[in-house]
Amino acid sequence: MGEVVLVIALLSTLIWAGLLAFWGQFWRCDQRLERSSESGVESSEFKVESSEIKELITPYPLPRNPFSPSICVIIPARNEADMLPMTLRSLLLQNYPGQLHIILVDDQSTDGTGTIAEAIAQELSQSKKLTVISAKPLPAGWTGKLWAMEQGVQHAQTFDPLPDYFLLTDADIEHDRANLRQLVTKAQQDNLDLVSLMVLLRCQSFWEKLLIPAFVFFFQKLYPFPWVNNPNRAIAAAAGGCILMRREALSAIGGLQSLRQALIDDCSLAQKVKGQEISQTEKSDHSSSATSGKIWLGLTQTTRSLRPYDTLATIWDMVARTAYTQLGYSPFLLVGTVFGMTLVYLVSPIAALSGALTQNWMLSAAGFLGWALMTIAYLPNIRLYGLSVLWAICLPATALLYNLMTIDSAIRHWRGQGGAWKGRVYPTSEAP
Repeated sequence: MGEVVLVIALLSTLIWAGLLAFWGQFWRCDQRLERSSESGVESSEFKVESSEIKELITPYPLPRNPFSPSICVIIPARNEADMLPMTLRSLLLQNYPGQLHIILVDDQSTDGTGTIAEAIAQELSQSKKLTVISAKPLPAGWTGKLWAMEQGVQHAQTFDPLPDYFLLTDADIEHDRANLRQLVTKAQQDNLDLVSLMVLLRCQSFWEKLLIPAFVFFFQKLYPFPWVNNPNRAIAAAAGGCILMRREALSAIGGLQSLRQALIDDCSLAQKVKGQEISQTEKSDHSSSATSGKIWLGLTQTTRSLRPYDTLATIWDMVARTAYTQLGYSPFLLVGTVFGMTLVYLVSPIAALSGALTQNWMLSAAGFLGWALMTIAYLPNIRLYGLSVLWAICLPATALLYNLMTIDSAIRHWRGQGGAWKGRVYPTSEAP
């Protein structure tokens, strides 16, 4: 029996060695946009009054560059009145030199979201940049967010000229002042159809520090960013909080309507874009090149989500809402995931501690080696969030909680309780 346990512990350690060496260097956190010397000016960390901002920007407006592509920002917003004073402001004050217009789709909010958005734009003397539209009732087969974005994209089709790029972003994202400039520069330099950022999630409370960096780490392990960014690899992913994509590329895949039945719409969008055929017929008078099917996904420390997850319950609900959806509602994948998470994350610390207690030093050494390798893999994510190294050692406990959340997600689905979000309850096959 002891030999079997030792073999399992060694297997867990070998898995980590293989992940570090051969799984797309996912753990390095090195896929980043180049920083601009002008970035970070308008972060909410700097308490600048709006009247002072107006004095700064009104006398010296940035000149419009006719050679910079035009951007239409689409923001689906449902009861986001508390977020918009920071997030919408960050978009209205971008230092982007090209034409920029923002469409905020007020998705049947009850807190005055649309009115507050218009007041913010007026306060900053940027009303011409903002259009607020009211979302139509949610039709069958659509999620609220995707339906709101679809209406924003359709409204943008009435513009003359049409926008060159869409920025699909969430209402809780505070954008670095240079974010749009950097995204467009990356798209143009590398001839990309889609550029996406995994924004920095809020990480202040105990539970956020324990669970949020791991959320990003697990996503990177599932979709290694260097492989996502390699056009010769089929793997594709995007982060829904910040996606810049060419209008022609969106049109080429059939628009957002083509994602209606997608389980995870942002990654499905990336998969469709990366898998499309290169077509010279899609070339626009306003675009420098045809659709390429190339995508890029990276990390940032300057564009961030302000959405708080202060308690275990809030993070638990966020994960449980979509974890079983990510598994395609498959009981077999659920069993495989739980087994795999146990083998990869829990066996090593259990072996290390039990081996030390029973003086089985070979078992203890194998366990501690596996634990050390997973800690090394997790450290770049911990540094990304500016946390102590001690949080990296806690990864097994974090993985145990995520395992329980995944199981709970399946239980909610079986009970018909999945898919609740922002006051709506979706059929679990349509959960956002």
